[in-house]
Amino acid sequence: MSATHAANRVYHLPEEPHHPEGHSTYLGFWLYLMSDCLIFAILFATYAVVGGNYAAGPSPKDLFDLELVALNTAMLLLSSITYGFAMLEMVRGRKKATLGWLGVTGLFGLAFLCIEIYEFAHLIHLGATPQRSAFLSAFFTLVGTHGLHVMFGIIWLVTLMVQVGMHGLTAANQRRLMCLSLFWHFLDIIWIGVFTFVYLMGVL
Repeated sequence: MSATHAANRVYHLPEEPHHPEGHSTYLGFWLYLMSDCLIFAILFATYAVVGGNYAAGPSPKDLFDLELVALNTAMLLLSSITYGFAMLEMVRGRKKATLGWLGVTGLFGLAFLCIEIYEFAHLIHLGATPQRSAFLSAFFTLVGTHGLHVMFGIIWLVTLMVQVGMHGLTAANQRRLMCLSLFWHFLDIIWIGVFTFVYLMGVL
């Protein structure tokens, strides 16, 4: 090849790989969930270390009402089932049915929060405040952090219901609903850990 041809040769940069629309949204949300996993792992580890320090105060057997906690657990698990129904209706393109199941999900989530607030108020009424012992500090922090996540999940749910009601099941709204679905089921998994590790093992 002559020097002239070499000089006139055109080099093309390779094309960027094509990513489907919303790819970065799902990736970013998975990264967020992993960071949330680390937060709860730290809280579980803290409870495991200090959960047996009662400071001559009440123990889990003295405080926890398993029937109430089982009812609360049922509320959250049912909310995951109804959210699954909402996702099925979303795939079928049924806007009203999707909104209906999302509303039922929100009601179950609200019931869960109300029962948890009642439990906290009852414990404080008995004098079992977070300052009473390391066990109670770890308990209120772990369970309260999960409750805050549920509260923000409900706010997010209501916001998406408004968006779907106004704009329909657009591609963007479907991505948002899928992200909230991941978040909601993640909270269920965390709660099963709380129910087993904190309540069941504490009482039994």
